[in-house]
Amino acid sequence: MIRRFFLPAVTLLTAVVFIGRLISLQLLNSSYKLLSDGNAVIENSIYPERGYIYDRNQKLLVSNQPVYDLMAIPENIAVFDTLEFSKILGASKAELKEKIKLARTFSVKLPSIIVGKISRERNAVIQEKIWKYPGFFLQKNSVRNYPISLASNLLGYVSEVTKNDMKKDNYYHLGELIGRQGIEEYYEHFLRGKKGKKFYQKDRFNRIIGSYEDGKYDVPMEGAQNLYLTIDRELQQYGEELFQNKRGGIVAIEPKTGEVLSLVSAPSYDPSILIGRKRSENYRKLALDTLAKPLFDRSLQAQYAPGSPFKSLNALIALQEGVIDKETSFSCQKGHFYARGMFMGCHCRPGTNNNLRSAIYRSCNTYFANVYRRIVDRAGENIEDGMNIWNEHLKSFGLGNYLGYDLPVGKKGFVPDADYYNHWYKKGGWKSATVVSNAIGQGELLTTPIQMANFTAAIANRGYFIQPHFLKAISTDSLKKVYEKKETSIDSIHFETVIDGMYQVVERGTARIAQIKGIEVCGKTGTVENFMKIEGVKTQMTDHSIFIAFAPKDDPKIAIAVYVENGYWGARWAAPIASLMIEKHLTGNVKRKWLEDRMLNGSLIAEYEKPYSGKPFVINE
Repeated sequence: MIRRFFLPAVTLLTAVVFIGRLISLQLLNSSYKLLSDGNAVIENSIYPERGYIYDRNQKLLVSNQPVYDLMAIPENIAVFDTLEFSKILGASKAELKEKIKLARTFSVKLPSIIVGKISRERNAVIQEKIWKYPGFFLQKNSVRNYPISLASNLLGYVSEVTKNDMKKDNYYHLGELIGRQGIEEYYEHFLRGKKGKKFYQKDRFNRIIGSYEDGKYDVPMEGAQNLYLTIDRELQQYGEELFQNKRGGIVAIEPKTGEVLSLVSAPSYDPSILIGRKRSENYRKLALDTLAKPLFDRSLQAQYAPGSPFKSLNALIALQEGVIDKETSFSCQKGHFYARGMFMGCHCRPGTNNNLRSAIYRSCNTYFANVYRRIVDRAGENIEDGMNIWNEHLKSFGLGNYLGYDLPVGKKGFVPDADYYNHWYKKGGWKSATVVSNAIGQGELLTTPIQMANFTAAIANRGYFIQPHFLKAISTDSLKKVYEKKETSIDSIHFETVIDGMYQVVERGTARIAQIKGIEVCGKTGTVENFMKIEGVKTQMTDHSIFIAFAPKDDPKIAIAVYVENGYWGARWAAPIASLMIEKHLTGNVKRKWLEDRMLNGSLIAEYEKPYSGKPFVINE
């Protein structure tokens, strides 16, 4: 009996399944109707205008300008005169053929960009002739526009997506644009918006005859969002002007908020050269400049020894660990420090006696060599423990790691610990005197300018910093981000002595040139040794000029770090530049025109171009 009904039952069940599936495909699921109508329907992407970028005072940094893209649907292209059409387009015949080939590879039915970023003038010429070339049409688009040329490394740029971009995110299609570097890359999802889709009906001659089913299947686009940065446009422009014909960087931070007021990397480039038809050619020139490195963001990626500004941190660590107090003194008896083969020159006259304040404003290497040895040796305790305690204190100021700021590039810097020295010298093979260069910010230490500005902000705040960041707000207020407050490992009570010493640096010490009438500036100069390998030989080059500062002393509104490569000493270039930036930010104008003219017109190009020879190894300030 079962065998009698089995075959009819299976047949009936199969029929029910097939009928159900046919009903689903033809009556219920509209997406398959679109597929069946593929030859009669064309899909166009609708792009929102890319978001604008403003500074902290709502001044425009980046906008858009209209351009046109020549589009093509490969299956609709008829035989045409490629030579004539390429002349009309202002492109080569080979380029035109290659673009059409790539479009066919992508899709024969979907439109692809054949020639992008066509100007208004050329668009008018093409419009008159395009009727002769079936399958091609013009689509309005936009490219970035820069009202003022500045902050190119900070802002980034926009370019066409690559195959790798499309593999990572299937949102993008051939010929579309994506943010590269800087703000454009980090906040791409806010700036691009979300493209929509519009479907059109075609007739049997592949001509568009209207909207498909009255737009029933169209997908509306979502508008892009405008960004408001923490950057001050006027201050940024001023910093870039001061760095003309120099290499290095400036980072200025508002201590109480962590907002980055200025991020200068020099040399830079005009961002407008990376838009339009010559973008690739211009980018190649920038990338191949391996000497000036205009695409390299020195403020975030360059790693330098911190030099004498680092003495302020060693002073704080020593106070916290109780190995000195503010009145502890050391005598610079011979005008230098010497221990177990390590000779360290000093600026103090032989016989000078310094306490902590005077050691800071005189930048006494002997004083801080003794302080550092006390930290590491810790009165006879295990030297490895002392080194690691020193390391942990420095990490609490954000050194040796990324700060978490909202840009896609950066370097960690380096702070050595006991394991590092055990590896290089073997366990027990090193003492505090072996690594005493760390006392004055030389040795193995590496920091980036933004890390230097950040620990300066932490000193200004008497023991904490807010995570540095570049985004202040977005137009829809949908981004509610609270930036982390990070406490250092140093008690607030210890900061006043060090801050007073930094104030004396400007008032009576190595940075008197940084004085601003009516403003109490605290700072620390540095002259950082600069070595390169030339033909396999470690060669000392001209020193870097550096300066950290904050102001006003008791109500800090700006903390700043300035690095000038091959700038000789701290007070020659870095301190004046930082001082002018502080005056500009706090007062709105600069009264010291003599100093401003000297910095604006000063050049280090000859220094960068001259051949170098070795010079004696001397540890400077």
